[in-house]
Amino acid sequence: MAEEDLYDVLGVKKDASEAEIKRAYRKLAAKYHPDVNHEPGAEKKFKKINEAYETLSDDQKRAQYDQFGTTGSQAGGFGGQGGFGGFGQGGFSQGGFGDFSDIFGDIFGGGRARRDPSAPQQGRDLQYTMTLDFMDAVFGKETSIKYNRSAECHTCHGSGAKPGKSAHTCSTCHGQGYVLRQRQTMMGMMQSQEVCPTCGGKGQVIDPADQCDTCHGTGVTEEQHELKVKVPQGIDDGQQMRLQGQGEAGKNGGPYGDLYIVFRVTPSRDFKRDGSTIYVDQDISISQATLGDHVQAKTVHGDVDLKIPAGTQSETKFRLRGKGVPRVNGNGNGDEYVTVHVKTPKTLNKRQREAMLAFAAASGEDVKGVKAGFFDKLKDAFEDNK
Repeated sequence: MAEEDLYDVLGVKKDASEAEIKRAYRKLAAKYHPDVNHEPGAEKKFKKINEAYETLSDDQKRAQYDQFGTTGSQAGGFGGQGGFGGFGQGGFSQGGFGDFSDIFGDIFGGGRARRDPSAPQQGRDLQYTMTLDFMDAVFGKETSIKYNRSAECHTCHGSGAKPGKSAHTCSTCHGQGYVLRQRQTMMGMMQSQEVCPTCGGKGQVIDPADQCDTCHGTGVTEEQHELKVKVPQGIDDGQQMRLQGQGEAGKNGGPYGDLYIVFRVTPSRDFKRDGSTIYVDQDISISQATLGDHVQAKTVHGDVDLKIPAGTQSETKFRLRGKGVPRVNGNGNGDEYVTVHVKTPKTLNKRQREAMLAFAAASGEDVKGVKAGFFDKLKDAFEDNK
């Protein structure tokens, strides 16, 4: 099934400004928030609205979505730095995450005074570094990765309570998530808000006897998550791909965070790469450069015939159209440039030496370092044969 267009979810055009996107989100969030809309499907609609805004309100994620057109489990965006190395090797790190608390406050709480402790919060993003062979980066591949993350508890489905049990309003903060503290200062009595020590800011608590036996009331468990990844062809060193919903579990029914895979590409002994362009060095002999020839030039797509015109000079570049790296966006292949290097032999056998001397004599060259008498005889022989 095709993924619903995020711009359609928010009801805005593709060229909508940041202010228009935020305005549309606020309007829809107020309409479908679970606290005010109890119709069937409202919560699902609300999560979809959140996911759309989370992407379109972020310049980088929006650019990635505009380019690749998907935010599914294989949604990809490229750029950035980054966890695991090599398929199953390396390290792992956690990234930050954003939530929608400021806008929730504008809609439901009058400004940015305090985030609703019961509001859905997106889970944290994670980062994973994958090392690719040069050719795998050029043509892509499918592989599996494993990493640890927090996941929604499969027993209580994130509630933290045993089946049939539930949390109740905190008696310390009366569901506010914070308590007021007074302290004496030089300016008099000062009052401040502090996170409730009983519920930790959630506004609700679960009695110890009612806590889920699997997650012990946290609503999440640690798991080793295995994920199939389709590496797109043309990926380059340092680029990254965003996999939506593959990060840490959210809170209060909020969506999972995202996973960012950062790619490291091993160099090639034969090819140099700059974006979608490939560069190759090709050695040719003096006779090939002088007389012309056909040689087999290496490309990432296999060897191809390359015509060397007569009189080719060293360091001449030849362009092979479409023999470079496939572009990530699917818009064809780049080109390859072959630089030829005319190699001068370090040693010559007798026949090669005689041939070179004859060539020099025919050219009227007085080659230094050759015995004069021998060179004169070659020139005289050449003159006699004219």
